[in-house]
Amino acid sequence: MKIVNIKSLVIVCCFLLVNCSKKANQAPSEVDLIFPSENLLCIDNTISFNWSEAIDPDDDDLEYNIIIAKDRALTNVVENRTITKSQVDITLEKETAYYWKVDALDINNNLGSSSQVFAFYTKGEADENYVPFTSQLISPNNNTYISSGTAELTWKSGDPNLEDVLSFEVYFGEDSDPVLVDDNVVTENYSVNVVSGTTYYWKVNVKDEDGAKSIGQIWSFSAN
Repeated sequence: MKIVNIKSLVIVCCFLLVNCSKKANQAPSEVDLIFPSENLLCIDNTISFNWSEAIDPDDDDLEYNIIIAKDRALTNVVENRTITKSQVDITLEKETAYYWKVDALDINNNLGSSSQVFAFYTKGEADENYVPFTSQLISPNNNTYISSGTAELTWKSGDPNLEDVLSFEVYFGEDSDPVLVDDNVVTENYSVNVVSGTTYYWKVNVKDEDGAKSIGQIWSFSAN
């Protein structure tokens, strides 16, 4: 009886060792967006989107999910499709700002890290002034904690009209609908004082020299 039990124990241990030694299936790598590039003014509204191919550690077959939206947060989605190639032609509205990203996923539905979000603009029928792209958050990261004291709000902007000079309206406060604190910031950063135990909300509107304006989304952070 003891010999049988020992044999059973050895078999179970071997089974566990074999299963534990198997590596979990890993997600594919992040892709790099190639075209349209960041802040590009596209002459044609039928666009050949392309990006680098992802690398899968397990050599699984891959698919790519491309999302195109009219806002940087990718909530107002106009295209959401999954394909097996790293290129696709899509026709969009003219004279419109768009934002796009691509995710790679393998046959086991392991989703890789999202690509960056790039902005681009489709040209209208005639040359004209275009609205700037909405501001892109740099720091502090959204919904995170930072040290109390002086905090540096930083963002990134862009405009299809490359020659335009941009300025910014900064909204900041403890209310989820922050108030305007400066309507003529000319750098992509702004210093504020924050108190421990407080949550703050902020956004940045982007203006060009002709008065065209894009409205930023609201971000938040807390001080500890």
